[in-house]
Amino acid sequence: MAAAAAAAVGGPQPPQPELPAPGLALDKAATAAHLKAALSRPDNRAGAEELQALLERVLSAERPLAAAADGEEAAAAGGGGGPGAAEEEALEWCKCLLAGGGGYDEFCAAVRAYDPAALCGLVWTANFVAYRCRTCGISPCMSLCAECFHQGDHTGHDFNMFRSQAGGACDCGDSNVMRESGFCKRHQIKSSSNIPCVPKDLLMMSEFVLPRFIFCLIQYLREGYNEPAADVPSEKDLNKVLQLLEPQISFLEDLTKMGGAMRSVLTQVLTNQQNYKDLTSGLGENACAKKSHEKYLIALKSSGLTYPEDKLVYGLQEPSAGTSTLAVQGFAGATGTLGQLDSSDEEDQDGSQGLGKRKRVKLSSSTKDQSIMDVLKHKSFLEELLFWTIKYEFPQKMVTFLLNMLPDQEYKVAFTKTFVQHYAFIMKTLKKSHESDTMSNRIVHISVQLFSNEELARQVTEECQLLDIMVTVLLYMMESCLIKSELQDEENSLHVVVNCGEALLKNNTYWPLVSDFINILSHQSVAKRFLEDHGLLVTWMNFVSFFQGMNLNKRELNEHVEFESQTYYAAFAAELEACAQPMWGLLSHCKVRETQEYTRNVVRYCLEALQDWFDAINFVDEPAPNQVTFHLPLHRYYAMFLSKAVKCQELDLDSVLPDQEMLMKLMIHPLQIQASLAEIHSNMWVRNGLQIKGQAMTYVQSHFCNSMIDPDIYLLQVCASRLDPDYFISSVFERFKVVDLLTMASQHQNTVLDAEHERSMLEGALTFLVILLSLRLHLGMSDDEILRAEMVAQLCMNDRTHSSLLDLIPENPNPKSGIIPGSYSFESVLSAVADFKAPVFEPGGSMQQGMYTPKAEVWDQEFDPVMVILRTVYRRDVQSAMDRYTAFLKQSGKFPGNPWPPYKKRTPLHPSYKGLMRLLHCKTLHIVLFTLLYKILMDHQNLSEHVLCMVLYLIELGLENSAEEESDEEASVCGPERCHDSWFPGSNLVSNMRHFINYVRVRVPETAPEVKRDSPASTSSDSLSSLHNSGTAQVFSLVAERRKKFQEIINRSSSEANQVVRPKTSNKWSAPGSAPQLTTAILEIKESILSLLIKLHHKLSGKQNSYYPPWLDDIEILIQPEIPKYNHGDGITAVERILLKAALQSRMNKRIIEEICRKVTPPVPPKKITAAEKKTLDKEERRQKARERQQKLLAEFASRQKSFMETAMDVDSPENDIPMEIATAEPQVSEAVYDCVICGQSGPSSEDRPTGLVVLLQASSVLGQCRDNIEPKKLPITEEEQIYPWDTCAAVHDVRLSLLQRYFKDSSCLLAVSIGWEGGVYVQTCGHTLHIDCHKSYMESLRNDQVLQGFSVDKGEFTCPLCRQFANSVLPCYPGSNVESNLWQRPSNKSIQDLIKEVEELQGRPGAFPVSISSETNLSKEMESVMKDIKNTTQKKYRDYSKTPGSPDNDFLFMYSVARTNLELELIHRGGNLCSGGASTAGKRSCLNQLFHVLALHMRLYSIDSEYNPWRKLTQLVEEMNSQQGNEEQQPEVPILYHDVTSLLLIQILMMPQPLRKDHFTCIVKVLFTLLYTQALVALSVKCNEEDRLAWKHTGALKKNACDAEKSYEVLLSFVISELSKGKLYHEEGTQECAMVSPIAWSPESMEKYLQDFCLPFLRITSLLQHHLFGEDLPSCQEEEEFSVLSSCLGLLPTFYQTEHPFISASCLDWPVPAFDIISQWCFEINSFTERHAEQGKALLIQESRWKLPHLLQLPENYNTIFQYYHRKTCSVCTKVPKDPAVCLVCGTFVCLKGLCCKQQSYCECVLHSQNCGAGTGIFLLINASVIIIIRGHRFCLWGSVYLDAHGEEDRDLRRGKPLYICKERYKVLEQQWISHTFDHINKRWGPHYNGL
Repeated sequence: MAAAAAAAVGGPQPPQPELPAPGLALDKAATAAHLKAALSRPDNRAGAEELQALLERVLSAERPLAAAADGEEAAAAGGGGGPGAAEEEALEWCKCLLAGGGGYDEFCAAVRAYDPAALCGLVWTANFVAYRCRTCGISPCMSLCAECFHQGDHTGHDFNMFRSQAGGACDCGDSNVMRESGFCKRHQIKSSSNIPCVPKDLLMMSEFVLPRFIFCLIQYLREGYNEPAADVPSEKDLNKVLQLLEPQISFLEDLTKMGGAMRSVLTQVLTNQQNYKDLTSGLGENACAKKSHEKYLIALKSSGLTYPEDKLVYGLQEPSAGTSTLAVQGFAGATGTLGQLDSSDEEDQDGSQGLGKRKRVKLSSSTKDQSIMDVLKHKSFLEELLFWTIKYEFPQKMVTFLLNMLPDQEYKVAFTKTFVQHYAFIMKTLKKSHESDTMSNRIVHISVQLFSNEELARQVTEECQLLDIMVTVLLYMMESCLIKSELQDEENSLHVVVNCGEALLKNNTYWPLVSDFINILSHQSVAKRFLEDHGLLVTWMNFVSFFQGMNLNKRELNEHVEFESQTYYAAFAAELEACAQPMWGLLSHCKVRETQEYTRNVVRYCLEALQDWFDAINFVDEPAPNQVTFHLPLHRYYAMFLSKAVKCQELDLDSVLPDQEMLMKLMIHPLQIQASLAEIHSNMWVRNGLQIKGQAMTYVQSHFCNSMIDPDIYLLQVCASRLDPDYFISSVFERFKVVDLLTMASQHQNTVLDAEHERSMLEGALTFLVILLSLRLHLGMSDDEILRAEMVAQLCMNDRTHSSLLDLIPENPNPKSGIIPGSYSFESVLSAVADFKAPVFEPGGSMQQGMYTPKAEVWDQEFDPVMVILRTVYRRDVQSAMDRYTAFLKQSGKFPGNPWPPYKKRTPLHPSYKGLMRLLHCKTLHIVLFTLLYKILMDHQNLSEHVLCMVLYLIELGLENSAEEESDEEASVCGPERCHDSWFPGSNLVSNMRHFINYVRVRVPETAPEVKRDSPASTSSDSLSSLHNSGTAQVFSLVAERRKKFQEIINRSSSEANQVVRPKTSNKWSAPGSAPQLTTAILEIKESILSLLIKLHHKLSGKQNSYYPPWLDDIEILIQPEIPKYNHGDGITAVERILLKAALQSRMNKRIIEEICRKVTPPVPPKKITAAEKKTLDKEERRQKARERQQKLLAEFASRQKSFMETAMDVDSPENDIPMEIATAEPQVSEAVYDCVICGQSGPSSEDRPTGLVVLLQASSVLGQCRDNIEPKKLPITEEEQIYPWDTCAAVHDVRLSLLQRYFKDSSCLLAVSIGWEGGVYVQTCGHTLHIDCHKSYMESLRNDQVLQGFSVDKGEFTCPLCRQFANSVLPCYPGSNVESNLWQRPSNKSIQDLIKEVEELQGRPGAFPVSISSETNLSKEMESVMKDIKNTTQKKYRDYSKTPGSPDNDFLFMYSVARTNLELELIHRGGNLCSGGASTAGKRSCLNQLFHVLALHMRLYSIDSEYNPWRKLTQLVEEMNSQQGNEEQQPEVPILYHDVTSLLLIQILMMPQPLRKDHFTCIVKVLFTLLYTQALVALSVKCNEEDRLAWKHTGALKKNACDAEKSYEVLLSFVISELSKGKLYHEEGTQECAMVSPIAWSPESMEKYLQDFCLPFLRITSLLQHHLFGEDLPSCQEEEEFSVLSSCLGLLPTFYQTEHPFISASCLDWPVPAFDIISQWCFEINSFTERHAEQGKALLIQESRWKLPHLLQLPENYNTIFQYYHRKTCSVCTKVPKDPAVCLVCGTFVCLKGLCCKQQSYCECVLHSQNCGAGTGIFLLINASVIIIIRGHRFCLWGSVYLDAHGEEDRDLRRGKPLYICKERYKVLEQQWISHTFDHINKRWGPHYNGL
């Protein structure tokens, strides 16, 4: 094949007469078939030439892209068919040729049949939803596509779903990356044997055609690339070329999807070197090919690369290990390139001269391996394709094509090698790129597929020097942004560091390369190569040293820094990613003894690098003051490898430690960081801005701490264990600048620290010592113990959710791994130390998540304040932990007062670190402790309880860790050692504790009280003489001590003999005696540590002789020392515990303690303090106490306020609410009195100054969502399930109204029904009242208040001034007296006929109203304005149902429907029935009474014509029944039996003058009940079948003449049936009717039940109405007796009714006129209608009145079922997959959130839907976030999630991707808020949505 191709290019072109014009597809097919036949012959040379010629013509690169190459004008001129057409043509040809004359689709299918691939290999791009299973993954980067995941079995595994950031590929079937048990059904190892062999001729054409096709593509890429001009990015041009190439690349991508057979052909083509050489060398006469080859060479050169044949000879010899190091020492020598500005990188030029920019440094590159960086030679298509892919900055299509090929093993290896070969080039392109983020993602998309495979990584490491390339490339990359380090010695420093302000670091541009490096180091075989290669280690340490000391902070001493730099983010990220993570990667392979050698290598080169660093920064022995860098990666590498060596490799620590002098240097910078932390927390760095606090917090934050503070402290522990303890302790106090404070004198001068910072710095120093001495993280704790300690510390600070715990517990930060170390042990430790608190739902709306809280025994035994202090980012967390500890002790009754942090036993030290405990047994520390105890006892200033606590802690640590054999040593201590300071005889704390110190000589300021006291000669001579006897008084200076030790150590290391006397770096540090006005005084002390402790006990307890040695009473104590009573307590307990331990340790101590106690000395009065001083001290103390008191008060106030808010805001349980101010009927009060919550006055509501209720009006469609089914509808989760809203209450009512409007008179229809099922206006109040004029001024002030509120004042919204509940209107209270209502309620003895007449007369009287409308009073104005508000609350379409727009009937209908809506909703809030009775909670804050007044006032403006008034039809017989039949042409009125009785009730009541008389009300109810009952009988008769009807007709007729016939349902039913039979209602019941006939046999019981159920809704509403109008309580009852109880309560039941025999609903009837007459009149109307419309007539009679409560849709158990269906579902409007899909939880509609595609008239889809579905209220589940969002009018809020994971946590935005399950309680809360319309009150965070959702 190759030969044929060569002939075709090189040889003469054969004539081509027989080639047809490329027009018809038919010809193409024929040509293809012909060529295929020619090539199948044994001698196929002629055929091959012919094919080549054809391809040459079809695929000529000149036409299509000439345009793009010459520039845009030409492209425009090309016009018409242009490049596009030619490309189409070429692709068509290729498809035909590949198929060899057959159809292309059949060809694809045929090739697919031979797919042996057992890998999935599906490639995806960013934002794709994929899965990762840690249980099945071998490599941490393993990922699966959704299909493979769901088809595999991962039950009970640790998996999560994630959104891909950079793109990825499915690993199913690849056993290098995941375990086979996790493969899905499709990829479970197909054995390649059962796949047939591919027939040769199937792919023969492909082998000929594809090389040309790919070459053509490469030519396009060469043509299209123009080097970007000077600085202008040419992304536009590149994108244009790529767009033109889109079809070609897609074609290749489709080929890869044909499966394994086609992939192997492509692999052959892409990797065949001969093919490439023949086609691309650009030799032949083809001018075009030449030109393209030249462009290729230009592109190579411009990339700073060379083509080896250009004979540019580099020193390509392999450098030896020694030279590849970056010789820092070389700088000072020959090269001398240090300060020179770098001008070779063109993109850096602009910024480098900029002011304030530090000079860049360029390293001498003479010694580095140049070939890695600069030489590229392409030998195959694949290599050049990758080259262009990089050049064009990784276009997505190309990346996908290259990755789609990966399932082919041979290709995978070739491609990986090619990728490595281009690695340096990738780095250069990435640095220049403007889109570095996108490019980074694409690079990682590729590299993660290649380097996660250990086998492949190992092969490339061995064959292609992968490690050398990576390290060199990283080094090169960082070299471009080096600057001179200013640490220590600014002028002469030779050290260079990265500049954190550079884009390279600021934008994390380096992360793809670093992440690849971390990825390959996770493979053991690769990491071992790295650790064995000395040259590599040297280079790597050089790389790490670039970060050593970066981002240096200098303390601002004078004024605040102008500009706060935020470079520290970049610095911390860089150290973590570029230094720490590779370190953890390497450490993970040093776990066993056999790997000792590796550790030795790393430690050795690390120390060399450190030594170089110290030399480069010119470091001697003192750090420069006021400087700190948090970045010491070299120190940390050293520390971590030491720790590993001791812990896992059993290495002898001393064999890897340097000499003493190096140790002293090593400890300086980490110690400097610890001191700076204390300074930052003491506010000494405030002038540096907030960012310095940010650094201090990041340094200890959970993701950084184990790569930063932990290694630092460990390194200090190692140094402390090996250095002289006195030297170490004095260094600590000197670093913390508190040396001057440690004097016995009551006054001192501190030369280096302001007095206000002294206390906190001293606390800092002592706390640091405590941490240093008690932390065991690296000194002997096992991994599980560490995990437990970390977990306990976090839980003690606060209760935590599972995910925040996972996040807060430092893991070995290899985040690539995503594997939590030992997640199994994580769960088991968690269950051991914590209890799970299930999520709670407070009715007030705050929803907690599932939390873990420490078990009681953890508080009791494991609470460790030291660990808490180490791990807190915010200082308040320490306080929080102590508060929780205190609360536990109080609750469990262990300790009532304010406890001190408990002392916790430590894990035993690893033997290698035993030396650390010498710190506790050195004289320096003992002197410090003694001094501090003394100062505290004497009340010197600047000491705190915290200081005492730490001092006692250190003493206790010393007692716990005392070496018993010390007593022998003491004797042998040599003489001179003892004389230099005779404070203490030895160094053992146990014996030093009892040593009495008599006199101390101190330097004090002359003003100090100590000086004056010594003036009388006699006493002084006296005391002096005794002083001579006991040797001199003790003098002590820490600094002098430290100098001496330092000199000794230096002298000891003989190598340094020539530098014995090191110069002091500064004068400032000399002994603090240098200040001239100090004089010496001698103090008489006569105390020992023991005696000080006992006196402290007296002082703390406030009683003299309070300490009594416990062993005198109970000798047992000395035998079993662990006494629980000492575990928890305050300072007194701590002192007792220490004294007991001291007594235990030595008999001498025991005796001395007893002696001291026997002497019973009163505590020494602090006689050395003058009155003046005492005053200042007192002032200080008083201030401190006042501050504490103030804090306490504030806290108390806050908690009181909180508890008030909680009770006031508790919307769902108003029992504990502020009592309702609306007075209920009390006979002695004459008029209702209201309190105004604004002005605070109380009084009646009057016409001139009306009072109003604060109300919230909102449109509601909740009622419309009622269905007749108890089961709520399910949310659809498959295409088959759909929700149709036909059976909702709203739909049924709509159908009914439109049916009536079709056949009857419009005005009459509008009185026959209620509207407001959808978009009805609901009125609710918080129960507070205010004067309406007060309210107006309140609104005015809100309008002027420009603070951003969550509501819009212009729309009339406000919050109630008292309870802050949301409201938007004020409902005027009707002025009226309560006494009146009592008169109205007296039952009268009038007959029903009289009452009926009265009702009619009252209705006819226009506005017989105490307030005449004509006189415009304030009250009537307000009533009108509130009516306007009510109308405007809902949309026009929910108000206007009339056919004639603007008809008064419409308003009439709307108004009584408002009353209906409010009554119905209250009924729903009571659970749909009135069984609970009582003035329910709703009654307390109900505003129905006031609302009725407003509605009635307006209803009476519209009087109904007396002949249309339904009241007549109900209560009078019409004389001539046929009169109506005459006027046929006019539409008839609605027959009375079609009227909705509840609507009639409201019309009748609201038409009456208010207030209404009780007997009128009862009369109306009685009359209406007769109609209702008749309707029930009619409906019943229609429901049953013919035989039943005949039977009933018969039985009833027999009883018709009985005395109570009018009250017997059988009689009435039989009469109804006989009347209606006269019409056509029961006719034509043919077969189709049988379906609706209920099959049940009607028994008298079931009929009675049916009739009662039919009437109940009316009775309930009527009872509620009566309750609100007349204030009578509702009786409670059982469900089965609800009917009888309500009817008697309404006065329907005669009082003498006997309850013995079963209750019959008919006995409530009270007919105003003879029953049979009125019924036959009503039936006549029906018959006359059914004459014409029998069907509709029947439909209108069967009313469904038994609606069940409304529900939200029922959601599936598992969130994944929703997610999988909806997140890929297309929107029905725009047919795209929405970016933010959402689904309505009320009706199940699928909508695009924020989708501009579905915007209508500037409303986005969700807002629009909320108006159509919920009249302005929408509840949406956001599919991609699992949260629910509420839209209410113009505002929205995030409600939270109803799906929680196994640990009771939300997963907003599905970040964690854990499986989520429905939380039924939360969903119930949501539904409750929806039904009770309380979203506005309960949810606090509302914002405007501007119609953009």
